[in-house]
Amino acid sequence: MVKLTINELVCKGCGLCVRACPKAVLALSKTKLNAKGYHPAEQVNPEACIGCASCARTCPDVAIRIERE
Repeated sequence: MVKLTINELVCKGCGLCVRACPKAVLALSKTKLNAKGYHPAEQVNPEACIGCASCARTCPDVAIRIERE
């Protein structure tokens, strides 16, 4: 089991994590804005996550954390 956590306060909505994910687990939110006015990344297909951590490695703001349970 993989737990993916996104720190929405840090995320600037650049979309690099969305493009890096091979399983289309992430997308930029269309409805939420964080305190800085950005649309943060969110999980849209969490059950498909394989824990490869491509999203976390790609994030320039270190806003994503992967934990394997």
